[in-house]
Amino acid sequence: MKTERVKIYIDGGNTYKALFADYKNSKDNSLIPRIVPKGSKFSYKNFALFLASGRDICGKGYYVGIVKNYDHTQKSQDMVMNQQKFLAKLENDGFLIERGKIVYDHKIREKGVDVKIAIDIVIDCIEDKYDTAIVVSSDTDLIPAIKYVQSRGKHVEYIGFSNYTSVGLMKECDAQRVLSNVELASFIYQSPN
Repeated sequence: MKTERVKIYIDGGNTYKALFADYKNSKDNSLIPRIVPKGSKFSYKNFALFLASGRDICGKGYYVGIVKNYDHTQKSQDMVMNQQKFLAKLENDGFLIERGKIVYDHKIREKGVDVKIAIDIVIDCIEDKYDTAIVVSSDTDLIPAIKYVQSRGKHVEYIGFSNYTSVGLMKECDAQRVLSNVELASFIYQSPN
């Protein structure tokens, strides 16, 4: 019997917000706390193995806007260095890093990341690189790509976090998992650096 092939697509910005950032709930302005405590790290390598659940991982992509030293401060330089170190670790763990842009205007925001994810989901479907796409993102801009690959016989699993979910993606995907802090605790660890 053939093992199911899964490809994992992680939206770095969305995942960062859920795991590492306290943010305000847009509905009631309450504070939604981060999942990973300050000073701790998250094992994306073990997280991918958990998501695959024994299935064959045929690819792992991490999609992120690349930080720039836009204001030539030490803080910006430190952010650049920390991101480069983090991405190098992901690459060593077998992730393909797909780089988008960060726009620095009135608000710092990513550009092009969701488009890269959508294009890769579709191209990888056409090239028959997976049976199931595991999407770790809450960006509803991915819905047209998801519908397309489903029409071609592929399955799509949505992975959300208890503090950051997308009802729209949950409705459209073949399977949904919203991970609790308890489930994610085994991927959080203390780092000496």
